[in-house]
Amino acid sequence: MKIAEVSLHGLVFLLTALAVCFGQSQPDPRQQIQLHSQKAAEYLKENRPDLAATEFKAIVDLDPKNVDAHGNLGTILFFQGSYAEAVPELRTAVKLRPTLWKTEALLGMAEKRTGDIDRAKHDLDKAFSNLTEEKIRTETGMELIEIYSRSGDLDKAAAVIASLKKTSPTDPNILYSAYRLYSDLADESLLSLSIVAPKSARMHQALAHELAKRGSTSEAIENYRAAIKLDPQIPGIHFELAEMLNVVDTPDSKREAEAEYKAAIQANPLDEQSECRLGDLALRANDLKTASEDYTKAVQLQPNDPDANIGLAKVMMSLGQPQKAEALLQHAIQVDPTNAVAHFRLSTIYRESGRFDEAKQQIEEYQKYNKMKEQLRELYRDLHRSQTRNDDDSGL
Repeated sequence: MKIAEVSLHGLVFLLTALAVCFGQSQPDPRQQIQLHSQKAAEYLKENRPDLAATEFKAIVDLDPKNVDAHGNLGTILFFQGSYAEAVPELRTAVKLRPTLWKTEALLGMAEKRTGDIDRAKHDLDKAFSNLTEEKIRTETGMELIEIYSRSGDLDKAAAVIASLKKTSPTDPNILYSAYRLYSDLADESLLSLSIVAPKSARMHQALAHELAKRGSTSEAIENYRAAIKLDPQIPGIHFELAEMLNVVDTPDSKREAEAEYKAAIQANPLDEQSECRLGDLALRANDLKTASEDYTKAVQLQPNDPDANIGLAKVMMSLGQPQKAEALLQHAIQVDPTNAVAHFRLSTIYRESGRFDEAKQQIEEYQKYNKMKEQLRELYRDLHRSQTRNDDDSGL
């Protein structure tokens, strides 16, 4: 009996000792997570994301609620192109911590690539509204624009474009997307207008605008006149017709253009552009007094219009008041540094006042921006010729 008791105590002691030994040989889960995290960090430094992913997976197995591990694993899978595998990891991270906006943006992109468009739209839209870092915000916005455009939600796509242009006004990708989107919106609106009001004044105005873009001046003028005949109170219609008439270089067209600019001002006394154009016509006729009055009104209405400032500066130069002209031209350049005409006029003032170094600098600026604008004009001419050929091929 005593022997049995000793044996039993010995067995308990042995099992206890083995348990202690086993516990000492197996690290605490927190220690294991720390080890996996360290390895993952080392693999990422070595640019070995596949091995880092294995470590993050091990952490997730040990701690299913580890936000960082889910997020990092999902990110690696995303950039490896394993979008279907990335989605549940990214989604879990966002669920555990809803303010991970970059992670939610990646989730939306992954969902989009796996065809889950509704969820992608929701997650991308939510992330876009909260992202502040320009690069990821732009990428998120571009993904949203594509989704909205494909589904026909052009107004929502336009809202995203407008937001992106505020923060990245010179991004070529955003500008191109804006061009495509606004073109689609214009086509959609023109088609709708032709269906609901095919013989309206607005339809004639829209047709005139399209014809003007394509260089069909006489047809554009006919449609503007038809629009005015139907509704002479359309905002801006008189100015638009005057602009077309101004292109036609005949005495009759100039007189009619002047009458239309005056009609535009009568309809809207705050029409600064029409005031400026009347100044152009008066200056062309060497009527400096009238030109000065018209340009002065234009500058008063819109002090930051470069054309109005340049026009009034021309009058001041003709009247022998170079200091006033210089101030106006400097302001025009401040508003629009690429204005070649302002640089050229300013160079003339500097040269006549003996400031030859400044005159040379302004001439160089003039040549640079004039060359750029000539290249743009050539590009537009090519586009116009291409559009004309397409219209001919389509029978329009």
